[in-house]
Amino acid sequence: MAAARASLGRILPESSILFLCDMQEKFRPSIAYFPQIVSVAARMLKVARLLDVPVLLTEQYPQGLGPTVPELGAQGIRPVSKTCFSMVPTLQKELDGRPQLRSVLLCGIETQVCILNTALDLLERGLQVHLVVDACSSRSQVDRLVAMARMRQSGAFLSTSEALILQLVRDAAHPQFKEIQKIIKEPVPDSGLLGLFQGQHPLLLNSRP
Repeated sequence: MAAARASLGRILPESSILFLCDMQEKFRPSIAYFPQIVSVAARMLKVARLLDVPVLLTEQYPQGLGPTVPELGAQGIRPVSKTCFSMVPTLQKELDGRPQLRSVLLCGIETQVCILNTALDLLERGLQVHLVVDACSSRSQVDRLVAMARMRQSGAFLSTSEALILQLVRDAAHPQFKEIQKIIKEPVPDSGLLGLFQGQHPLLLNSRP
C-alpha cells in the first residue's frame, strides 16, 4: 500500500513541508514573472499556516543578494542562509528531525538551479517532491521549461498551487475550509505557464519513469 501511495503522490498536512527557496530582492528585476510567482508562494504560505504544515525558508548569499521580499509574507520565519545550489545541505538537520516527513512542496527560484538541485537531493532521500509550477521561475523560460521536464523525469510531481491546496484540505467539511476557500477564490496571476504548456509541449509529455 505504501508503494501505491508514493506512486500516486498523495499529500497530507501531517507528513508534508513547504520549502520556500531564495525569493530575494536582488532577483526581482531578472526573474521572469517574479511578482507573480512570489504571490503564488505567499498563497501557499497562508494555507500552510492554516493547516499547520511546517515551512522552511532559505536565502542565497543574503549579504550580496538581499533579504527575502516582504510581499512573500514570511515575517516571523527565520531564513536559513546558504551558498549551496540546493536547500537540502543547509536544512539537513531539520529534515533528519522529521521522521514522519513524506512530501515536500517546493516553491522559489531559480527553477534550473536551486529548485532542480533541491528536488534531486530530496528524491535521493526517498521523499516525494511536489513542484508548485506557478510558484517557480527562472531568468530564462527555456531553462524553466527544461528544468521542470528534468524534475518530472526524475520522479517529481508537477502541480499547480490550487491543486496542491485542495489535496491538502481534502474535504469541504474541514474546519479551515472557509478560510482556505477565500484564498483560492482570489485570482491566480499569470506566471507564463500557458505558453510553456500550450499544445502539450513535448518536453513535458511522457517524461515520468
